[in-house]
Amino acid sequence: MNSTPLKVSLPGKKQATQPRHTLKHLPQDQDLVMRIIPMPSDCNVNGDIFGGWVMAQVDLAGAVMAWRIVKGRLATVAVNEFVFKEPVMAGDLLSFFSKVEHLGNTSVTVSVEVFSEQLHNQGEYRKVTQASLTYVAIDARGRPRSIQKTAVKKTPGKKATGKANAKPKLKLKLKNPTPANR
Repeated sequence: MNSTPLKVSLPGKKQATQPRHTLKHLPQDQDLVMRIIPMPSDCNVNGDIFGGWVMAQVDLAGAVMAWRIVKGRLATVAVNEFVFKEPVMAGDLLSFFSKVEHLGNTSVTVSVEVFSEQLHNQGEYRKVTQASLTYVAIDARGRPRSIQKTAVKKTPGKKATGKANAKPKLKLKLKNPTPANR
């Protein structure tokens, strides 16, 4: 891993530097589920890509992995973790890697890591975002349904089920709970 300075400038402030970590290889223990190039229309006034745009892309990338497991309709039910590690610029090539972290009876939790490659630094990658999301399999009426665990594709070197991959217990209180989600 190389460490080159990343200049951070704020209006009216003296420039500071933070370490910028570059990698020579993308992950081999995860699935590449999506690649995209953000455009200038996706930028905020500072020239960085909107965090909300990145979040939407991460949700889509996580859904690709979950969809492979669920084999049908699904819904995002939780964003367990979301970390912006470095800014993303227009024109960066973003690669989204995902793997199954936990498989339940009706839900699947996946992790997503996003790596950026710049045109002028091809072959060097920066991890810009990491997240953990939970999706639930739903039927035609939008109610949770069981996942067939025989259809699970395991990421090399990782288990899709078991205590070693147990997710943290998160509680969500609903205003109007129905029998299906109590």
